[in-house]
Amino acid sequence: MTAIWRSTLTLAGAATLTLGIAQAQTPDLSDPPAIEGDVVADHGSHTIRMGIGLAETSPQYLSSQYFADILEQRTDGRITVNIFPNSQLGDDVQMMEMLQTGTLDMTYPSTSPATTYVPELAVFDLPFLLPTREAAIAVMQSDVAQSMLDAFDGSGIKALTFSENGYRQLSNSARPVESPEDVAGLDVRGLTVRTMENPVHLSIWETLGANPTPMAFGELFSAMEQGVVDGQENPWSTILTSNFHEVQDYGSETRHVYTPFILMMSERTWERLDPEYQELVQEAARQSAEYEIQLATEYDDWSRDQLEERGMQITRLDDEQIAAFQEAVQPVYDEWGPRIGEDLIAEIQAIVAETTND
Repeated sequence: MTAIWRSTLTLAGAATLTLGIAQAQTPDLSDPPAIEGDVVADHGSHTIRMGIGLAETSPQYLSSQYFADILEQRTDGRITVNIFPNSQLGDDVQMMEMLQTGTLDMTYPSTSPATTYVPELAVFDLPFLLPTREAAIAVMQSDVAQSMLDAFDGSGIKALTFSENGYRQLSNSARPVESPEDVAGLDVRGLTVRTMENPVHLSIWETLGANPTPMAFGELFSAMEQGVVDGQENPWSTILTSNFHEVQDYGSETRHVYTPFILMMSERTWERLDPEYQELVQEAARQSAEYEIQLATEYDDWSRDQLEERGMQITRLDDEQIAAFQEAVQPVYDEWGPRIGEDLIAEIQAIVAETTND
């Protein structure tokens, strides 16, 4: 294994990462690609502080370590990246604000809370917009997506690249969910579902009859443990690495929203870098994002199976059940389509259609 695995690693079918306060099994993930390219010229030394929301076993963290390794190797140690996982430095919103003030150098939020800066990013919050991972990757690598990254210019944030948070799935501690009616409750109360602080997500769960409750990710585990909320929605890998199965009995493979991550740097930090360093950072960002998507793909189904092994009852929705959810959330498109931009939605749907036809 390469230097990316900076924890104690043992192999026994699957890998086990020793994380200090806890141990979490991981799948036999692909090694990071070999770091290629010459060492760049000496343009001074920089220590970059990077805050992320997820745990050390997550694809987000592992790819961030790869990003750090690329910079360290290709600058002969003159650029080092110190990564702070588990929302140690704040939630996504707080860390983006820290980028603006220059008190943090980098972060890796979901697109959803970033809509404050680029409203068009809300398109990724629309339910069932990206039906396959292939379609999602095609969109993230398109000119449409690049224009969204460029739209951060002047905000205090330099948006480097998209990668994968993944398909969001529903978990809860109240009951199995196989239909929109199970969310709404009918004869019982609707589920109280934690969401990100994002109005489109709120609209989705309100439309389904739930009681959405915006909450910072770092507060979520204790809120579920204490019964403040019934459940939440995140990719399987996030649910697993955050140990949500300890406080959630049921999962439903809804795949209702595909959420990208955005790797970001403070504009103040970016402007302090020599142009050759800037070019290297951008290249490392793209390479680490490709690796993150690969890891996320490998992690997704494995994480779902692991959650089942650890006691979570998971419902795999069939096409007919998914179609029922799609029909139920159509009012979200009616409400948000004009606000987000009908032309933007149509452009993305065209990319999806082309990818599906291919």
